Amino acid sequence: MKIKDKLKELTAQKVGLLATNYYNLETLHGVLKAAQATSSPLILQLTQSSIDYMGLEAAVALGREGLKQFHVEGWIHLDHGGSVELVQRCLDAGFDSVMIDGSELPFEENVKLTQEVVKRAVSYGAHVEAELGYVAKLGQSHLHDGFTQPAEAKRFVEETGVDALAISIGTAHGFYKEKPKLQIDLLQAIAQEVQERATLVLHGSSGVPDDQLIAAINHGICKINLATEIKNIFMKTLQNILAQNDEIDLRKVFPKATNAVVELVKQKLTIVNN
Repeated sequence: MKIKDKLKELTAQKVGLLATNYYNLETLHGVLKAAQATSSPLILQLTQSSIDYMGLEAAVALGREGLKQFHVEGWIHLDHGGSVELVQRCLDAGFDSVMIDGSELPFEENVKLTQEVVKRAVSYGAHVEAELGYVAKLGQSHLHDGFTQPAEAKRFVEETGVDALAISIGTAHGFYKEKPKLQIDLLQAIAQEVQERATLVLHGSSGVPDDQLIAAINHGICKINLATEIKNIFMKTLQNILAQNDEIDLRKVFPKATNAVVELVKQKLTIVNN
């Protein structure tokens, strides 16, 4: 099934679709084992940093082979694409979905950039995600007041023809210094304006309380991005193991960190599948 059709189907059912970033073989296997154990579909996400680290062709091949190996229904998605050139490389490499992030640009420039990506994606049959509003990235202030506005969301979706829209309703990338409070009323208003045309996406789910994630899904969000918690639990587990022994065989050490990712993602999948 095409990712666009899956997202529409799950939105109607008020079920979330987890989108997990992977950074190497171990984190990839961690998220896929969790999806297999819970019989859940999964979006596998790559950022430019991960592409630069692993190499584009190798990263895609790992993802495709992993989906087959673990018998998981899934798709490969470019997360936070920062340029048309990167998007084009990913389309040529066979990505199912690409995100162009012009959220820090003025509205009209974001529209123009997204229109170009949507136009390019058509011949590939690829799904396109964009972002509107201020969702703080790593190192940026969480206090910035830039929630997505319903009227602007409607106009953006209509003018770009984008398939999915990441919105700002109170989340941020990275960990939170204090408990986030999602603006569910705002989400409902946005959903009323755009849900017939585009799927709604929540970035920055790491650290968002379970009840708020469930409320977001029940009121219009479908795609839920998870990245920071995956990196964190893998590395913290690895650091703890290495601090306690002198083992040099990574084949003995890495599986324990991978298993920690499995348990984390299984918990998240239970929440979004609620």
